[in-house]
Amino acid sequence: MDTVTLHAKGKLLLTGEYAVLDGAAALALPTRQGQQLTVVPGGETGRLRWSSTDMNGVEWFSALLSLSDFSVVDTNNTAVAQRLSDIFRVCQSEQPGFLPADGPGISVRISADFPLDWGLGSSSTLIALVAKWANINPYLLLERTFGGSGYDIACAFADGPIVYQRPATGYDEHRFRRVSFAPAFADQLYFVYLGQKQNSREGIQRYRDLAPGENHALVERITDLTNAMLTCSTLPDFEAILAEHEALIGQTLQLPRVKDTLFRDYPGSVKSLGAWGGDFVLVTSEQSLEQTQKQWKTMGYEVCVGWREMLL
Repeated sequence: MDTVTLHAKGKLLLTGEYAVLDGAAALALPTRQGQQLTVVPGGETGRLRWSSTDMNGVEWFSALLSLSDFSVVDTNNTAVAQRLSDIFRVCQSEQPGFLPADGPGISVRISADFPLDWGLGSSSTLIALVAKWANINPYLLLERTFGGSGYDIACAFADGPIVYQRPATGYDEHRFRRVSFAPAFADQLYFVYLGQKQNSREGIQRYRDLAPGENHALVERITDLTNAMLTCSTLPDFEAILAEHEALIGQTLQLPRVKDTLFRDYPGSVKSLGAWGGDFVLVTSEQSLEQTQKQWKTMGYEVCVGWREMLL
């Protein structure tokens, strides 16, 4: 086995949260930051040694797996190690011989270049990277492990904004298209980190509990808003789209908009991204980058990133 080095991008979902699960067209944005996977042959025969490090190179997770059945031999986090074991078992079932049981040892390291609590996709980039290494369908691997719509998998190797639409059945990889989305008002758009890491699976379960049936009207309207955003040319029109989108998802989840709960007096727009209630929000501002960052800092939010700094 040769040394393998792969990099996958993180993601932000601009439109379509939750409704993307039922087939709504969603506008998704790959981020500059992501994760890198490095595979080096060597080590104890029949063993896979795994190490996950943060953006400072500090190891936060380690595991030793048996190559015979991917059982956990040793780890510092049993729950994470079991997830990793499940991932490799799916890979082996789809690609027999991917990692021979009696083969030489392997050392694998995955390193993030963004703070892991930012919610940019530590799980999705992991799935995308391992699937590419194993040469299997990443959407199938996602479905059999973490679950979800798959938009984040599509972002992992995209080279710019995409419109993603989940098929009703199957694991067809042709489920997204590259789009041109470079708003003329990009310098008035910012990403603010709320500092409340959200569990996407919990958010999905709430959506399923509250909207268990067909959601044709919601899916169609969210798709319309995604398409409208692609051709939007002014900030006021963009903000109107954000407001309607927030209202629709809020009504579906029976939750108040984040602006109503936290930022009622903020003069610009505030939109949740991905799982509601945490991670990043998109905000608009007519002030400069420096003024906007200062304003959010005085409000208690240290991380305010400009559109061009965050995205490809």
